[in-house]
Amino acid sequence: MTSDNVTAVQLDTSHHAPSFATGVQKEPSPNVPLLSPSHPLDPLSANEIAAASLAIRTYVAEKTSVKAIKFITSNIIPPPKKDVLAFLGIPLVTGEKAGAAPVLGRRAESDFIDLVTGDAYNAAISFKDAKWVVDSIEKLPEGTQPQISVEELGAAEMAVRKDKRVIAFAAEVGVSPEQLSCDGWAIGYDDRFPKSKRIQQALLFARYSQHENLYAHPLDFIPVLDSNTMEVIHIDFPPHRDSKGKLSSESTTPKPLALDSFAESKRERIPPPKASFDFLPDLVKDYKPRTDIKPLHIIQPEGVSFKMNGNELEWQNWKMHIGYHHREGVAISTVTYDDNGTIRPIFYRLSLAEMVVPYGAPEFPHPRKFAFDSGEYGMGTMANDLSLGCDCVGAIHYLPGCFVGHNGSAVKIKNAICIHEEDAGLLWKHSDYRTGGRSFAARSRRLVISMCCTLANYEYIWNYRFYQDGNVEFEARLTGILQVYVENNEEKSSFGTTVAPNITAHYHQHLFSLRVDPMIDGLNNSVVEVDVVPYKEPTGANGNFAGNAFLTETKILKTSVEGARDFSFERDRRWKIVNPNAEKHYSTGAAPGYGILMKGAVQTLLAQENSWVKKRAAFGSKALWVVRDKEGPDGSRVWPAGKYVPQTREEPAESVPAWSREDAPIDNEDIVLFLTLGVNHIPRPEDWPVMPTEHINVVFKPQNFFRKSPAMDVPAANDKKSCSAFGDMNGSSCCAH
Repeated sequence: MTSDNVTAVQLDTSHHAPSFATGVQKEPSPNVPLLSPSHPLDPLSANEIAAASLAIRTYVAEKTSVKAIKFITSNIIPPPKKDVLAFLGIPLVTGEKAGAAPVLGRRAESDFIDLVTGDAYNAAISFKDAKWVVDSIEKLPEGTQPQISVEELGAAEMAVRKDKRVIAFAAEVGVSPEQLSCDGWAIGYDDRFPKSKRIQQALLFARYSQHENLYAHPLDFIPVLDSNTMEVIHIDFPPHRDSKGKLSSESTTPKPLALDSFAESKRERIPPPKASFDFLPDLVKDYKPRTDIKPLHIIQPEGVSFKMNGNELEWQNWKMHIGYHHREGVAISTVTYDDNGTIRPIFYRLSLAEMVVPYGAPEFPHPRKFAFDSGEYGMGTMANDLSLGCDCVGAIHYLPGCFVGHNGSAVKIKNAICIHEEDAGLLWKHSDYRTGGRSFAARSRRLVISMCCTLANYEYIWNYRFYQDGNVEFEARLTGILQVYVENNEEKSSFGTTVAPNITAHYHQHLFSLRVDPMIDGLNNSVVEVDVVPYKEPTGANGNFAGNAFLTETKILKTSVEGARDFSFERDRRWKIVNPNAEKHYSTGAAPGYGILMKGAVQTLLAQENSWVKKRAAFGSKALWVVRDKEGPDGSRVWPAGKYVPQTREEPAESVPAWSREDAPIDNEDIVLFLTLGVNHIPRPEDWPVMPTEHINVVFKPQNFFRKSPAMDVPAANDKKSCSAFGDMNGSSCCAH
């Protein structure tokens, strides 16, 4: 590509921002002075992104031979953990004084691409003397690709509509160019193309009217595009199966690029199904909404119980920082609990570090479909602008998010993160059943921090929940539209569900890597594995005459090799993070800790050893990884599948399996955990046309951390607004009597 036609593909971010963007800031505002934020972990503001982009553009123009660039990412480089804790006054060890507050600098990094050569670069910058200064620019190794931008995904649709071959193939099945729509996807794995080329695949659909459900009309071929030139460089035709499941081609092996993909598929063309399956009420024929739903309002007449200071939150003894990140979405940091006047650190950081969605159909190119929705696209860049009374109900506080556009502009999402309180049922209750006995009940209130992200067809909802009994919960909800493909009238496949006539939804998994950076009463922690097992002596034995005995077996994980763990349902395995240095519990004598309860969310990769997906997403092969953290120039160990995920072909050198193989000590060390949560999605017709939410969660539960239940001071439930549904109930309105 030459510099003469670069401008043709370098998009104007202000005209190509996603639908959920609420604004675009091209230049730093002259009326807003550039200042370091009050909290060292605050995300880059729109003004900072615009100013940082300007500094990088100026440096590139004056001191390099690069002629034209497109920005991909821009984010802070966090200061060292110990410095952040000292700055915030959080002790390194519970009960001790915090360190002297240091002067912290503001640092950031940005990935960008040379539009002439296709090379990728990483720029490290610092905020000095009220301006951003470039410290270094590093050319990334050949084949290293930053995440796919939302603008590249949008441009893919325009590109396929202009390609002559795509137009011709679409016309053969009755689809005109203006009816063509596509979801741009990272290429996954395809070694037929050179490493140096930045490519994506376009999953094609017909759209017969502006807002209809395009996924109801999948096409039978898949173009491949150069994401820098936005040119279609190849087209693949998957083989199909007959009524007995026999494949139309000889094998599922990828065919050489020089061969005619359609001829090699050895099947007829398949037109897209025409039936509509719309979800927007005004488009649904004879739509009749339910009329028997009465209003349900959530009100807090005295206001919310939490306090906000910028991105820092306090609620019910909890204190934390809430950050937006273009890749992780929401990042919860510096979580502490005020235990009767003693500030106790619990988590340094919680975030969704990675996820992968491998599909199970073997017919090429379907195996290329294993999207790393975090590492390839970015949860933050795909975050919705949340709507009051719909996405978030009740008394709501929002936090914004900003990410960088191709031209260096800051793309704004006004309501990226939602914060609110919810009633969570009974917290605890007991009634003395004896005559004249008394009872007491307290209702649970929880704080919810949430984000909703749209990844093409799918929506993911992330909920971080904090409870009055010291529990912390991470919940993922899955909804949206199934990723579907066309099938012929007689086709029978063992790898998907026919959710509607001529529409198949392939089996797939959703695997999430939740990163947990603990600081239970201090930065040095250990992980204990706990199995619940039957007592070894049989029924009738002296030590177990009735045969009912069972107990726990514990094991401290000593090295990072040992820290790669499988789950055991038979042994009801669980893990707990403990601080062996902290004061032991007055009653049990055990080290304070937090248990990890993830039994209902455990799922690992089903792909074979040495498969494409297992090479790239090896984090999904274990339920738990415990590794020693190592803070480098760009921060801690964060990315389990590597910092740069698109188009990797092997396991990255900096990834969780590699960290595990170091065999580093992890007992009483600064450690990081990666929890693999997931679900096997075997689609149902009831998931079509839009899937009801699926829920998975993990709970972190205090164990030997508090002297007794920390929820004993929660007042009795006494909601005076509660009433009889039908006016026929008498009795006490208070749960304490």
